[in-house]
Amino acid sequence: MGSLAGAVRQRIVYVSCEPATLARDLAAIEGKGWQVKDLRAFDLFPHTHHIESVAVLERVAG
Repeated sequence: MGSLAGAVRQRIVYVSCEPATLARDLAAIEGKGWQVKDLRAFDLFPHTHHIESVAVLERVAG
């Protein structure tokens, strides 16, 4: 996530199928000047434990 955070100027849309890695990566990228603006979960596989997550991150102004 570090090289991505430096290469992208305005917005990152992160799609994840694993909540643990999403949490790890969001914690790391927030330390590099990014903020979660929207976070949604989608149950694309009903009757299973799988949940897809989509996070929208934007650079913190300043």
